[in-house]
Amino acid sequence: MSPRALWIPPPLWRAMPHLPAFFPDFAVAAEGAACPPGALVAGEGAAAFDEGPWAAPGFHDVRRAVGLVVPGLPAPAQRDDPRLDAAQRAALSHSRFADPFRARPAGLAEALDTLELWRATEAENRRIGAFLHMQRWKRAAIARAFGHSMGHARFAETPAQALAQQDGAVLAWAARLRPETEAAASMPVWRVEDGFIRSIGLGVNFAPAASLAVDPIGMHYDATRPSRLETLLRETEFPPALLARAAALRAEIARRNITKYNVAGAAPPLPPTPGRPRILVVGQVEDDASILRGGGRVRTNLGLLRAVRAAVPDAFIIWKPHPDVQTGYRRGYLPGRDAARVADLVLPQGDIRPLFAQVDALHTMTSLAGFEALLRGLPVICWGRPFYAGWGLTTDMEACERRARRLTLDELVAGCLILYPRYQDPLTGLPCAPELLLERLSDPGLWPPLPPARRGYVLWWKAQGRLLRWLRHWRVIGR
Repeated sequence: MSPRALWIPPPLWRAMPHLPAFFPDFAVAAEGAACPPGALVAGEGAAAFDEGPWAAPGFHDVRRAVGLVVPGLPAPAQRDDPRLDAAQRAALSHSRFADPFRARPAGLAEALDTLELWRATEAENRRIGAFLHMQRWKRAAIARAFGHSMGHARFAETPAQALAQQDGAVLAWAARLRPETEAAASMPVWRVEDGFIRSIGLGVNFAPAASLAVDPIGMHYDATRPSRLETLLRETEFPPALLARAAALRAEIARRNITKYNVAGAAPPLPPTPGRPRILVVGQVEDDASILRGGGRVRTNLGLLRAVRAAVPDAFIIWKPHPDVQTGYRRGYLPGRDAARVADLVLPQGDIRPLFAQVDALHTMTSLAGFEALLRGLPVICWGRPFYAGWGLTTDMEACERRARRLTLDELVAGCLILYPRYQDPLTGLPCAPELLLERLSDPGLWPPLPPARRGYVLWWKAQGRLLRWLRHWRVIGR
């Protein structure tokens, strides 16, 4: 017998593109097709979980439920799932669940995890009264990431406007927040920055972030004061299930070769270096907040190269400048001829990812590349105090007094990649788990393109950046 036809009204298709996943035993009529005779019409006798303990919160008034009550359909085989209690098992006989990200059937426990994440995200978003120091090109993404069913907080143009509101916390872009603004605030001041797995493409080229770190205490790169991440790493008792998830996440990052920006570009194979260890030294933006607030005695790219050469004089040193610096817009430019006086090989272009498998260790001041190298099992030597230093996993050239706890690598991953950041699916715009973001990063075609006007602006922006780089190279302007 052929399966019964199911017809989905166009408004439901638009609001819930994953709706066919609720009906795996039906033949779903194509989107836009006329209703076949005798077809079951989605929405008749079906109710989204918009009320009660399984309510799906709205994001900008768009409901994307993960559960439907559909009387009379057979129960899925989930009764033995140990994560379900008796009441939840009883609901299986008249409920169906779907994964709203992958458009496929889901179990009740998986659906509840998604709803719990959405509810926690919306609850946090509702506590924000104003956004501060948000660049205009970021505002649409910020509004989406921190929206709720009633909209989103207002964007303040000045600190005075942000501090005048009484509706909740001020959420400020951390690198632009000034101490006097924080000192004058009568309400909580939270900070936000890009997460550690961010996007396909550079923020300096206007690629939107798919992960954000929100911190009501400090900021992960600021070693001068505690942060929420440091507190998590110092105090959390990591259960076995969380550590198993962290180990799987770390293995998947290595398998997919994921980094923060995932910028494509070939990297040449390194030459043979018999008897000489290969040391990768990564450059940074010299006026970046992580250097200003987490740096040590070494604070410049040339200073880092010279310190590494002095520490390992017989090593084969590979110098990899920071991609933001190479655009011409950020400070820290080191001409190739100057770098070549200290390093054996200079790689100003190309992808850093293939290099991890070809080197014996990585030296850095505070770069996130050190964390990415740790995930792949490389020895990392820190000349500053990045968030991943001080926990017994790196060789630290600077002391981190507050970080006395010894962590395993999976405990570090659990804190830094699961508990600390929030993630947003670039396809649906909904809060998601880090595992889903890894899937999206492996398929660049799923990421929404920049609007045409912004693409044209980026072309001009890159051309101007090449001019700035040339001016820095010849010392016409500061490096």
